[in-house]
Amino acid sequence: MSDRRKRIHDLVLALLAQQKDLELLAGDGTGLPSGDPGNWIERNRRVVQRYQALVRSAVTLDALVDQEVKAVSRRQRPQPTRSPGAAAVARQSW
Repeated sequence: MSDRRKRIHDLVLALLAQQKDLELLAGDGTGLPSGDPGNWIERNRRVVQRYQALVRSAVTLDALVDQEVKAVSRRQRPQPTRSPGAAAVARQSW
């Protein structure tokens, strides 16, 4: 598993742990009170959308953290020292 995929996986798990009423997909419509297949499909669609939102949130958080880490490392990089240009060297020799 790539590092990025592992980070996203860990973020998804952390987001799932924060959920209070986490529903699982219903395997068939027999467990629903109405027994209507339309209701079963609609319920599963809503459950999948909730999981998709959690995954999108994890991907977004990972991208934000990655962007911040790169910005911090750029700020901490030593700035190249500039050598004086030819004009500056000529002025100093007077």
